[in-house]
Amino acid sequence: MNAVTEQTWPTRRMRFLVRRGLSDEQRQVLTGVTQATFLPMENIGEQGELDCSIIRDIDDVRNGYTRFFDGDVVVAKITPCFENGKGALIRGTLNGIGFGTTELHVLSPGSEIDARYLHYITASDRFRRLGEAAMFGAAGQKRVPEDFVRDYCVPVPPLARQRAIADYLDRETARLDTLLAEKERLLKLLAEKRQALITHTVIRGLDPDAPMRDSGIPWLGDIPAHWNLMSLRFLVSFVGGATPDTGKEKYWSGDIPWVSPKDMKHGEIDDSEDHVTELAVSDTSLRMIPPGSVLVVVRGMILAHSFPAAITKAAVTVNQDMKALLCRERLDPWFLRDFFRGIEYHLITLADSSAHGTRKLETERLGQIPIPIPPRVEQQQITRYISGSTDKVDEVRTATERTIVLLKERRAALITAAVTGRIDVGGAG
Repeated sequence: MNAVTEQTWPTRRMRFLVRRGLSDEQRQVLTGVTQATFLPMENIGEQGELDCSIIRDIDDVRNGYTRFFDGDVVVAKITPCFENGKGALIRGTLNGIGFGTTELHVLSPGSEIDARYLHYITASDRFRRLGEAAMFGAAGQKRVPEDFVRDYCVPVPPLARQRAIADYLDRETARLDTLLAEKERLLKLLAEKRQALITHTVIRGLDPDAPMRDSGIPWLGDIPAHWNLMSLRFLVSFVGGATPDTGKEKYWSGDIPWVSPKDMKHGEIDDSEDHVTELAVSDTSLRMIPPGSVLVVVRGMILAHSFPAAITKAAVTVNQDMKALLCRERLDPWFLRDFFRGIEYHLITLADSSAHGTRKLETERLGQIPIPIPPRVEQQQITRYISGSTDKVDEVRTATERTIVLLKERRAALITAAVTGRIDVGGAG
């Protein structure tokens, strides 16, 4: 491919390339149909995928949700969805109309810009980097402001060239997305293998010849006869979190980790992306969480597909979407963390959805979960066995995740190069 000069194309601010009001056709759609597609954030992918399977009556979603039409481009505005690349060209909705999470910017292409080209502009690494730098708001709840999107300078080649770029990127990103899908499938298989090992071990134990008894709980099944069974609320103390006033600088950028769901990517926590000061702890409802506590996420979209659990290896604080569980004497925290991992699919089913799509696991419901309790020494044996048995799986998973990151970076860089004219994609214009 031949290089071309980026400056050969004029640039215009996004606000002059998108429409603000409804077209006559969109007004007809809005008044002529009774049902529409509903898109919570989890139904929007990081490579432009859409799951349009949820249908709602328009009267139920007309107020309080974001409206869009086929041909619009949507971009997630909230962290970490924006940084992860969530966004899409809307197509395939029921009746050509959809509603969804309020955490979306909606761009309706005007006559000077192709919809697919506009989507690729918002998927470029340049747009994402600058948008991330422009974010503002409370830690853990930062958003890309509308002004950034509307003032973003877009290279505007002739429409024929825009379509040629979109055609090229459709082909090239499809190839990369196929590779990504293969790696994602491998991750899923590794996760299933890991999950099966943990689930079997924390429920059945290590001795295959141990006498078993019926737990009386269908999803739990048989457990070793010498194990006890107790509700979680009798085994731990729950500690909640909070967000100090983000307008007070004296509370932020201190030395104390302030853990939020975005930090829960690993099973052990000794630091976090955001930090608070000692004054924030003394002045607000924040509480220090000691090392050896189990952290879980109890609110957020992440509960639609996972239930992260981790052990603190340092003193931390947590935000309001988290709970810390301080284990009492008979329950080893490492065993509890592994037990949560083992019954993750069951825990996901316990989280309720709010009217706005956010999921929440109430403390009372979490406290009612029955926990099979081996003797303390056996709990520790189980956690050591799980750690050793999952090491090789985790090595393959880490390497696969690294490859996925590189493929996504290559995808975003390719898009940027194409939409700024740094590579010649051929075709018209």
